[in-house]
Amino acid sequence: MSPVRSLRMLSGMVLAGVGLLVLAAPVRAHHSFAAEYDSAKPITLKGVVSRVEWTNPHARFYVDVKESDGTTATWNLELASPNVLTRNGWTRKSLNIGDEISVQGSMAKDGTKMANARVVTLGNGKRVFAGSPEGEGAPAAPATGR
Repeated sequence: MSPVRSLRMLSGMVLAGVGLLVLAAPVRAHHSFAAEYDSAKPITLKGVVSRVEWTNPHARFYVDVKESDGTTATWNLELASPNVLTRNGWTRKSLNIGDEISVQGSMAKDGTKMANARVVTLGNGKRVFAGSPEGEGAPAAPATGR
């Protein structure tokens, strides 16, 4: 085999390998509820929205919560995908930096300040559902309610 042909074949294999890695990244990032969160550890957080990420595979927002010792802890809250949130009545403006909210969800299994949000109660009292069902195959909650 000629050196040029060998180089082309090697280049093709490297390119194919890189392509597979790029395609696999979103799959690796997506996970089931049970893999990361514990439904036996419910949590309710009250605080101020400090950041919102409207991204796939899961939208996220961050809430600054006052701890009992007077310090502030930032919690990372996971939602469903933007597509599911939109179908549940959310928009990119449903949560804004500075909004005072309450969140009901399930804590991360690893004990970090991270949780899967289930219901978000906005400052005006409106409840919006996160669309992140607990467990595989569970139906998504309705878009709004009181």
